[in-house]
Amino acid sequence: MTDPPEVVGFLHDGPRSAEQAAALEWLDGTSTAAEPVRFDALADAADRFDALWWHREAPLEAPSPLSAHAPAVERHLASGGGLLLTLRAMANVDALGIETVPPDAVGAETITDPTGVLWRRLHDGHPAVESFDDLRLRVCDRGAVGTAAYESVLPARGEVLASTVRGDHDVPHRMPVVGWDADPGSVLGVGAPLSFDRPAAEAVAATRDRLVAGCLAAVADDVPEPGRPRDAEEMAAMRRALDADDRPAYHFTAPANWLNDPNGLVRWNGRFHVFYQYNPAGPFHDTIHWGHASSEDLVRWRDEPVALSPSPDGPDRNGCWSGCAIDDDGTPTLLYTGGDGRRQLPCLATAADDALRRWEKHPDNPVIEAPPPDVDVLETEHWEAEFRDHCVWREAGRWQQIIGTGLVDRGGAALRYSSEDLREWRYEGPLLVGEWASDDTVWECPELLDLGDRRLLHVSNCEDVVYFLGDIRDGRFVVDRRGILDHGDFYAPQSLADGDRHVTFGWLPEARDLDAQWDAGWSGALSLPRVLSVGPDGDLRQRPAAEVRQLRTERLLDDATFELSAGERRRLDVAGRTLELDLEVGLRDAAAAELSVFESPDRAERTVLQYGRDGELVVDRTAASDDPRVAADTQRMAVPPYDEPLSLRCFLDRSVLEVYANGRHCLTSRIYPTRDDSVGVSLAADDGRATVRDLSVWRLGDGYPRSPPDGER
Repeated sequence: MTDPPEVVGFLHDGPRSAEQAAALEWLDGTSTAAEPVRFDALADAADRFDALWWHREAPLEAPSPLSAHAPAVERHLASGGGLLLTLRAMANVDALGIETVPPDAVGAETITDPTGVLWRRLHDGHPAVESFDDLRLRVCDRGAVGTAAYESVLPARGEVLASTVRGDHDVPHRMPVVGWDADPGSVLGVGAPLSFDRPAAEAVAATRDRLVAGCLAAVADDVPEPGRPRDAEEMAAMRRALDADDRPAYHFTAPANWLNDPNGLVRWNGRFHVFYQYNPAGPFHDTIHWGHASSEDLVRWRDEPVALSPSPDGPDRNGCWSGCAIDDDGTPTLLYTGGDGRRQLPCLATAADDALRRWEKHPDNPVIEAPPPDVDVLETEHWEAEFRDHCVWREAGRWQQIIGTGLVDRGGAALRYSSEDLREWRYEGPLLVGEWASDDTVWECPELLDLGDRRLLHVSNCEDVVYFLGDIRDGRFVVDRRGILDHGDFYAPQSLADGDRHVTFGWLPEARDLDAQWDAGWSGALSLPRVLSVGPDGDLRQRPAAEVRQLRTERLLDDATFELSAGERRRLDVAGRTLELDLEVGLRDAAAAELSVFESPDRAERTVLQYGRDGELVVDRTAASDDPRVAADTQRMAVPPYDEPLSLRCFLDRSVLEVYANGRHCLTSRIYPTRDDSVGVSLAADDGRATVRDLSVWRLGDGYPRSPPDGER
């Protein structure tokens, strides 16, 4: 239990306002001694206090006089003291020398519903909130209150500890609580509406009082504020803190927080590198950075430091979004989309070390200043031009690039550029435009792969990943065949070239609501590495990379073959949530065959894969979870029989079911069993007989070592 400070210096920069007087009166009523102290007297008095508290609702007049007092604050922190900044006082962290990026959302907030802080699960052991059992702490229920928060930018030095809750709604993108480690001292900024001069319901006022008391105790304590992880050991600690029954064990996830699109996939100096869209501020999509992990074998991963962060004064100040990696004559290079306000444009960065941990942004970013002027690029509420995401390759002596977009009254499109040096780009025209008109269709994350006799172009259209097989003729992509890459929870894939194969990862978004993701503390996973190829018949093939077999730790069933009679259900003598199943199913005279996984003994909780004579594979998750916050629906995929029996390879990983059918078709589903005994597997036949052949089951191991190998910390 953190002890309260013995003496708090209550800072003010002039006559105390009614709000400040009310806060000081509250502090006088606690067990802590309080002493008002003016900023201009702080230099002579700072040593007397365990903690300083500046509580200010009104804005400071410009220019701010605080820079003259910053040295006194610095001395207080250097002696091990703490500082609490509440309401608009938090907006002055730059003037006090604590932070270089101040909050960007500062003003008067009108409170009509109980409002407060939405604490991050990753930091739920913080001393400020150790007396609470809830992550949602409502501290104000009425009035106009001056507040401060980060919204479209993040602090450069501090760690976001909490977002906002309003009534029954989580507001993750508004981040009013930040901690700064000012070793040996510490600083907490709480820009949430902590008002003492307004009436509040008894429960709300009690929560406010406990939170402020906890914050004062926290800054007076010697425990440093948490920071962003700096090495593999600290990242492993983040993973351990958020380990749970529904967190994938061998599918790739970020150490904590938010993950979406895989980016910059590359093999360099014998290691595979995966970068990904990452929000270090919590499990929600905002303030995007590039996370990074590396592997020797594509299945066991080492977390690396964040590779790209938004530059406060750069063209990527609001996010470093999706892009790709290129080997530019021995120099690893990233081309990514930078966001600045309503603009999104291509930016360049080059590696500063062989481990790909440090990157230098091109000083003249963006490398393309605007979309092509002769193309009617779609404008939306958020973007003045939907123009993003990059695929770059070398062909005909020049660099080639496609960028995803949407065209007014025409639909999605991939625009083609060429360059001599990756820095000066010439627009060459559309590579492919959708054949259907839509006012809001955008092709995201386009990628072009050379599969030998055919080329594959895939795009993500905000719903599905559509692929086209064909070739480029006269600068345009000519489509021979098309399809859906994955019929389930799968989006924005990207590939890396590894010898004569293309290895692809896709983002597996959550199928549960935002509140559930917040409570988990993490969001998003990547698919297993897949190898894409074209078969002799000219159709696409998809299969797990051979390295996936290295995850097998125990064979539970070996090539079992049996017949199922009409209505029979056979429970397998295997159980688990991290399994691989490989089997063939023949329908004989059955109408359908069924594989049930994540099954409880009474089958009240189960996920069902059903294959019928209509050639359709259905994943039924209507009874997959007792949690009302998760998807309860069916997902469907046409599976032409291709000389039945149906071949299935299924990967179960706690909240992931990844299915490969006939080596051609994929359906990935997110599933969240709640019962400890939902680990069973069974098979059944419907209205006739079915045959199961060559059924093998393996238990699969963890994709993340519990601690980094020696020398890799």
